[in-house]
Amino acid sequence: MATVRTDLIDCQNLVLGDGVVIDENVVIRGPDGPAGRVIIGDQTYIGKNVQIICDDVEIGEYGKVHHDTNIHGYKPFRLGHNAWVGQFCVLDSVGGATIGDNCGIGAHSQLWSHIKYGDTLEGCRFNSAAPLTIGNDVWFVGHCIVSPITAHDKSMAFVGSVITRDMEPNHVYGGSPAVDLTDKVGPQFDMIDLDTKFARLTAYFEQFQLTHPEASQFLKVVKTSADMEETALTYFVAEDRTYTKRSTEAEVSFMRFLLPEKAKFTPRVEEHD
Repeated sequence: MATVRTDLIDCQNLVLGDGVVIDENVVIRGPDGPAGRVIIGDQTYIGKNVQIICDDVEIGEYGKVHHDTNIHGYKPFRLGHNAWVGQFCVLDSVGGATIGDNCGIGAHSQLWSHIKYGDTLEGCRFNSAAPLTIGNDVWFVGHCIVSPITAHDKSMAFVGSVITRDMEPNHVYGGSPAVDLTDKVGPQFDMIDLDTKFARLTAYFEQFQLTHPEASQFLKVVKTSADMEETALTYFVAEDRTYTKRSTEAEVSFMRFLLPEKAKFTPRVEEHD
């Protein structure tokens, strides 16, 4: 069951997943009254003093939005599964913001989708809004300031970076303005083969079983989706980091054991004929 004070939420269409925790002094509403739609996925935590002022908000499963973060804007805001948003962040959706799965946004970071303030009557040229698009597995280490750019999958920005240009896949940036440091420090992610990946996942599961010996009755780790069987087990697939969601206690415990740094899995979307 969700832990939430409904008096803190002003919304026409609210969907809260299982295990949602909304802490003290949280405000969730639209910019000019009730929000139209707010969706918060299973096992997600919204910390103290968080403000979500947006008409259309969707936050995925197993996310953490830590205290004093501000999410605001007029266009839809999307935050994917397994998100980590540190304290005192600003996530702006005036021009629209889409943040993918497995992303980390370090404390005191600001992600912007607009620029405006100076009088256009007086001829100010800086008045614009544009979509902010963040891919999967992107990491802003902390104290980052991000313009309305596209950050491609697995890109990363070191602490204190000021990002004004698009970030290429699995490239690492730093500085103000940020420059590409990949040739100097290497990518965020090494390329590892599937056998190594599966061996790591198997080792994690064996470690988990030391404190949860009953886990194998409910969970199974496999290398590829072809290794899954038609059973009620929760399958964790190493190949694409997906799992067959059953919402069992063992499944939730294993997900929490893996997060945030061991592995991030997203619910598997089953294909139908």
